[in-house]
Amino acid sequence: MTERTWLITGINSGFGRLMTETLLARGERVAGTTRNLAAVNDLKAQYGERLWVAVLDLTDTDAIHTTVQRAYEELGRIDVVVNNAGYGLFGAAEGLSNEQIRHQLDTNLVGPIQVVRAALPFLRQQAGGHIIQLSTYGGQATHPGASLYHASKWGIEGFMESLAAEVSAFGIKVTLVEPGGARTAFRSAASSNLGLRLDAYKGTPADMVHTVLTDPAREPNGDPAKMAAAMINCVDIEPAPRRLILGSDAYRIIHDALSQRLAELEAQEETAAQTDISAG
Repeated sequence: MTERTWLITGINSGFGRLMTETLLARGERVAGTTRNLAAVNDLKAQYGERLWVAVLDLTDTDAIHTTVQRAYEELGRIDVVVNNAGYGLFGAAEGLSNEQIRHQLDTNLVGPIQVVRAALPFLRQQAGGHIIQLSTYGGQATHPGASLYHASKWGIEGFMESLAAEVSAFGIKVTLVEPGGARTAFRSAASSNLGLRLDAYKGTPADMVHTVLTDPAREPNGDPAKMAAAMINCVDIEPAPRRLILGSDAYRIIHDALSQRLAELEAQEETAAQTDISAG
């Protein structure tokens, strides 16, 4: 197996941590970012120079570009970029503060875009590479009470889909990962960062997110280790998958959403054409 260098954001927990552990154990190199160096001290002590670590907050655009450039200069190559860092912000749109909205979009949308922009010159110079973007089934489907989270994920999916066509001529591949629910700390972190629970929304679909996130009986079916392995393995698939669906729940929800959207589109075929300029 050829040793590769992976740039992964958010390696302190969740999928980022699992991917980093797996890659290091099999002899590859990881340039990882985290907001808390102490969380990966054990990995650094075990793997030494094969784990390059930097502190990074994805809301700091200047730091993103500086960190990516430094990783490339010190390691000499970046083969795979994994935009993993992010979080969920839930609650009715009215109950979210301006600061919560800005931070969600800066972290989940603007930050990953800037990571890619910082890495592209190096990937082009190498004549190849692979960008893996962590999204969610919520990048194709929606639930009430998750409007800002969906906004960030639908936004990054549109960016990456367009980007894939822009950079394919340079041998650069792009894969969007759309997991279903997984037994990581995502839900517990999200439950501690909910929007204000407004009385007007109690008993409505938008209010259900509070119940879902705080009910310990609602445990996801997704196996994080299996999902992390699938993300790593997708780099060796030819052609690279544009989207990688992980979890039976993700498949079902995305399939239902796309089927409904297609039916609604096809129902408007004739009326859509009525707004064309008339012949002659």
